[in-house]
Amino acid sequence: MTDRRARRRAETQAEILDLALEVMAEDGVAGLSLSTVARRLGIQPPSLYKYFPSRHAVYDALFTRGQEQYLQAVRQAATGLAGLRALGASMEAGARWIMANQVLAQLLFWRPVPGFQPSQEAYAPALAIHEHFATVIRGAVQLGELNQDAASEEGLALASSLIAGLLSQQLANQPDAAYEEGLFTRLVPRLPGVLAAAYPPR
Repeated sequence: MTDRRARRRAETQAEILDLALEVMAEDGVAGLSLSTVARRLGIQPPSLYKYFPSRHAVYDALFTRGQEQYLQAVRQAATGLAGLRALGASMEAGARWIMANQVLAQLLFWRPVPGFQPSQEAYAPALAIHEHFATVIRGAVQLGELNQDAASEEGLALASSLIAGLLSQQLANQPDAAYEEGLFTRLVPRLPGVLAAAYPPR
């Protein structure tokens, strides 16, 4: 019975998060209303707090979900690849994930909710994402494709800014464009070359 109740609780929590994303898509990421979520779930608002004690707890759970999905996408894309090829594949996979999950991506990367800070537990996958890209870039350095400075904090910040800049422009100007047709997303394959131009091997 305990296992069954735990499973039902997890299923209800997942449904709440799915409904929260629907509300955020309609009313903006910062416009999440737990009363609206409860109504769509068919329960009274106080009952929702049995699953999540606050609105920020819902955001925290969504942050965890999104970061774990993004981490899985970039890791899987780099499997079997090395150096700049692995970097390019990871960047493309991450960009595709963001375009397919725009509401969740806003919560992860653009801080749209005043006062929300992810918990240490929720932020752990984000640190793993940073380490993934750091490892890939160090691999490119070892292969002689990049200068060692590319693996510095400055170099990693530049790599992060390159992909974030393109995606910010794409979401601001053509959020509904197909990935291959987007004015900015179609430039993603060029980003490893831009990083190599900034940190050419010596």
